[in-house]
Amino acid sequence: MAVRVRMAPSPTGEYHIGHIRTVLYNWAFAKKHKGKFIIRIEDTDRERYVEGAVERILEVIKLYGLDWDEGPSKGGDFGPYIQSERLEIYKEHANKLIESGDGYYCFCTKGRLDSLRRSQRESGAAITKYDKHCLRLSKKEVKAKLESETPYVIRLNVRSGEEISFYDEVYGEIIVRSEDIDDQVLIKSDGFPTYHMAVVVDDHLMEISHILRGMDWIPSTPKHILLYKAFGWNPPTYAHLPNIKELGEGKKLSKRYGSVFALDFLQEGYLADAVLNFLMFLGWNPGTEKEIYSLEEFINDFSLDNVNKTDLVSFDRQKLLWMNGYYIRNMSSADLLQKIKEWAAYFSIDLVGTDYPNEYSIKVLDQIKERMRLLKDFNDLASYYFKIPDVPPELLTKYTKGRARAISILKDFKSHYEQISDWDSNNLEVRSRELLKAEEYSPKEAFMTLRVAVTGQDATPPLFDILELIGKKDTIVRLDKAIKSL
Repeated sequence: MAVRVRMAPSPTGEYHIGHIRTVLYNWAFAKKHKGKFIIRIEDTDRERYVEGAVERILEVIKLYGLDWDEGPSKGGDFGPYIQSERLEIYKEHANKLIESGDGYYCFCTKGRLDSLRRSQRESGAAITKYDKHCLRLSKKEVKAKLESETPYVIRLNVRSGEEISFYDEVYGEIIVRSEDIDDQVLIKSDGFPTYHMAVVVDDHLMEISHILRGMDWIPSTPKHILLYKAFGWNPPTYAHLPNIKELGEGKKLSKRYGSVFALDFLQEGYLADAVLNFLMFLGWNPGTEKEIYSLEEFINDFSLDNVNKTDLVSFDRQKLLWMNGYYIRNMSSADLLQKIKEWAAYFSIDLVGTDYPNEYSIKVLDQIKERMRLLKDFNDLASYYFKIPDVPPELLTKYTKGRARAISILKDFKSHYEQISDWDSNNLEVRSRELLKAEEYSPKEAFMTLRVAVTGQDATPPLFDILELIGKKDTIVRLDKAIKSL
């Protein structure tokens, strides 16, 4: 059997980072088995539909380096791939269910349904269900209501006394009693299908072989099994994935702790490859100590057998930050600079040093990338390489016994450096230590005062590497500026 998997985003808002995890698993599963990965847009919830969300969802999937074989912008033999363009297909199949007795028209008003649910709750019912009132209408009554254009929905006729079972590749066999399943709505009063109706029809007609989705869909799966049975179709293979929660919290991801939308992580300066590597382990474990995976390695090693049998997996934001820093440190500075420029251009972020040649910026990255964890760190860590800082006097005197001592140190460095012609880090360090010995300055007071005068910061890469890179002229200018500010 050919492997065909799908991801079916709903354009009701921004794409969640958990959705990218599910896209990744489906994508890798298709690649591993030489199958097809399909994108289908499920836009039948018109009340929650957000204009432009489809385009943003497709764009963010591409930004993460993933792509699809069939779907919007790609086409394929099983289109259209947008549900709102498939309404006649759903109506046709709903009518088949009515003809077979597996579906029926329901004309109940919202008021009656609200009253029914309220009375069931008050009576202590474990679940609220439709009472099949309209199933008992005669054919004549149904015809009369249709001819009078009474608003209606179409429901599934769930018969009592049945066991609905299915095998999940992660959680094993799951059995549900039909008494616990409502006569779900299949076609809404606006003519659009519900999710349950559309997903089953589309998955069958598009020949989807495996469904990999979050475990919060497990309660819906018996409803889908009933529909497959009613149509006389074989259901696909199911594999439900653990949901994602905040580390240390028994709850879903929350904006209180950081980003939750896929695009926001990229805007913050996370690398797509690092995020994908992190997401690989949110529900899957190779059974080894290996943590750094390329997409190619993940495709090779991914197996449903190694998907975690748990309901929730923790989203460790500090682990993601560490992993992103690892990716940054292991990139060449030239490649990293290109990534930073692409990131800044896409998100309209002003970048320091844009008027400097790439060669200089690459040397800057050679010095600072060990301290970078996000692409956005570049502006903070590199600013003093491109712009002479304004240093507050209190910082310039932080490491000395007073203003006069700080001025003396900076003047001595300035006059000493003005005499140096061989401007490289090794020579600068040797000559600077000679100065300290001659003037009896302590290394901490002298070098920290020099550091803050040149950079405006007291935590930087090696001081003499910075001096070599910014050059003699710029170093003298900065020392002079610091002296005058004191």
